Amino acid sequence: MKVTQLECLCLMLLHLLHTAGSERFEVLGPTDSIVAVAGDDIILPCYLKPNISAEDMTVDWLNLDIIDERVFRYQNHRIIQDDQIPSYRRRTSLFKEELWRGNTSLKLTRVQVTDEGRYKCFIKAKSWYDDFTIQVLVKAVGSKPVVSIEGHREGGMGLLCETEGWHPEPELVWLNSKGVHLSARTLEIHRDFKGFYRVKQHVIVQETDTNRFTCRVQQSRINEKMETEIHLPSQLFDPTPWKISLIVLCCLGAITVIGLSLAIYCICNKKDDLTEQRDDLKKDNNDLIRKLDDHNGKLEILTSQLDFVNTNWSPAFETIRRHAVDVTLDPDSAHRNLILSDDGKQVRHGELDQVLSDNGNRFSNWSSVLGNVGFSGKFYYEVKVEGKTEWTLGVVIQSINRNERSRPIPYNGYWTVELKDGEYTAHADSPVTFTPREEPQKVGVFVDYEKRQVSFYNMEAGSHIYSFTGCTFTEKLYPFFNPGGSDSISLVVCPVDVTD
Repeated sequence: MKVTQLECLCLMLLHLLHTAGSERFEVLGPTDSIVAVAGDDIILPCYLKPNISAEDMTVDWLNLDIIDERVFRYQNHRIIQDDQIPSYRRRTSLFKEELWRGNTSLKLTRVQVTDEGRYKCFIKAKSWYDDFTIQVLVKAVGSKPVVSIEGHREGGMGLLCETEGWHPEPELVWLNSKGVHLSARTLEIHRDFKGFYRVKQHVIVQETDTNRFTCRVQQSRINEKMETEIHLPSQLFDPTPWKISLIVLCCLGAITVIGLSLAIYCICNKKDDLTEQRDDLKKDNNDLIRKLDDHNGKLEILTSQLDFVNTNWSPAFETIRRHAVDVTLDPDSAHRNLILSDDGKQVRHGELDQVLSDNGNRFSNWSSVLGNVGFSGKFYYEVKVEGKTEWTLGVVIQSINRNERSRPIPYNGYWTVELKDGEYTAHADSPVTFTPREEPQKVGVFVDYEKRQVSFYNMEAGSHIYSFTGCTFTEKLYPFFNPGGSDSISLVVCPVDVTD
């Protein structure tokens, strides 16, 4: 059968129309914005309708808010990186095994604040194309506010609140004990090269019945809020502490004048009375001087403790937890009375001595055990102490004497905090006893080797327990554990999630 030219032309047109019709498709995606957490991985959904194969098509992902907008390109069965934005390299990929059924979703790893923007999914076949735009929002929860005392300012006490690592830009407010906003200076806002916001604000507070003030940082778009409270003793509001000394000196002067008058009178009347009055006068004078010294000493200690707790000496939890290390207990160092779990993460006191080899590293003086690795620099670990009535935690140098009951103090290579008989003790060279506002259920231990500092934190309450400062480190430090013998509950080394 002979086919005419007209028939051939008609067949070709029909074929082209059929081919074009078979390539028609829609590019679809989510209608809501995608909210990503800085540092996480996300998927930007995009797919074809109908679910035809995209293996032979060009897949472009563009960031419409950047001039050089190419985020990712797939073409001719391979990835094209020639004009890709450098910051997206090695962070973007397609699901190649899903292309045959029209899934062109983009995986974006290690999300950065600068990734926020409008993304277009553009799909092009030989004779058809379509696209879809997705809005990506990036959030980052910053550090807990750090409050520091600036001293006397314009008839009140100056305070400074700082926080960093936020996105979007947060709001910072000062509140009194009743939750009423305080009038503060203009908010200072800084943004680093990674796009994170750092804010700080000064305020001058007046003495109140409670002297409790709160700095709150909040970001309504991501529904996050953190706050730090500070309590100022009434003594700090007195701008002229020398007045106390002046009053005492005036009293001394008055007593001296009276004493001299009495002395002159007594000289004329009775010599024995003069001697007695003189002795009493000296005693009163010494008592007043001693009380003045005690007052000044207590005021100085109180001020130094407040400065340590409320200033940058105590870093935000989010910052110190980034230095978390994996701690496993060293069975070769464990006392014979201790029972360790198989994974080396728990230790408790046993009732009987175990028959263990004497390897020279084992504690025989304390029912203690060390971590199996020593550290320098900055490091952090957490221990669950919930339910226990006795424990000791901290760090020690490797060369401590494990066979004698030497005092567990910094001079002997120990930096530890202990709970025993309901009393908390920091084993400084002169022991410090204290009562925390809330009983710790989980204790965090942070060491800053360069700053010569060992700090302890109540992680459940989000509060500072105690810090050793001005330490002398000459070798690596090992985590130290003593579960005590008053209960059978284990000390548990907890994994640290830096996103908590």
